[in-house]
Amino acid sequence: MSSSGAMQTEHTKTTSAQAGKYLVFQLAQEEFAIGVLSVREIIRTQYITKVPHTPPHMKGVINLRGKVIPVMDLRTKLGFPETEYDQRTCVIIVEIQTDARTSLYMGLIVDGVAEVLNLAQADIQDVPDFGSSSPSPYLLGVAKTKGRIRILLDINKVLASHEVGGLQDILAASAETDQSRRAGDGLV
Repeated sequence: MSSSGAMQTEHTKTTSAQAGKYLVFQLAQEEFAIGVLSVREIIRTQYITKVPHTPPHMKGVINLRGKVIPVMDLRTKLGFPETEYDQRTCVIIVEIQTDARTSLYMGLIVDGVAEVLNLAQADIQDVPDFGSSSPSPYLLGVAKTKGRIRILLDINKVLASHEVGGLQDILAASAETDQSRRAGDGLV
């Protein structure tokens, strides 16, 4: 098999694994998409409790039906400037795989949700070569549909493993502190 044939086969493997349904959302006038299988729900923005000593893109935590969910501003995580939240701003609750056995729910603040697209293999191309600067590891590819370009994100790679571990540590410490406080108050 020729070298170009091998490259084509590798490209086919990559894009066919990416074909499927995607949730399209906006960030700073651009459209991004994540696989719908990771999406648990979409909610309006709500009060976010700040957590000290977290990166600037980590906005804090929310209480979602009794569960504490960390919330990240995807706009700032991806290097776009911060903006005021408005009526279209929402939080996409996703399930992120932290390792082979566990997962974590995470809220992603986005500028707005557009639609769910069913992308075929032919709609998806690899991330273009940007020369000496390599693209981010969380970019799956680029979809061309309806005359637009959508950037496909691997939601499991958007958060670096050290960030996920740090979040889990913060949430565990918060839960222990809360339980200790309630035990001290005679509530447990």
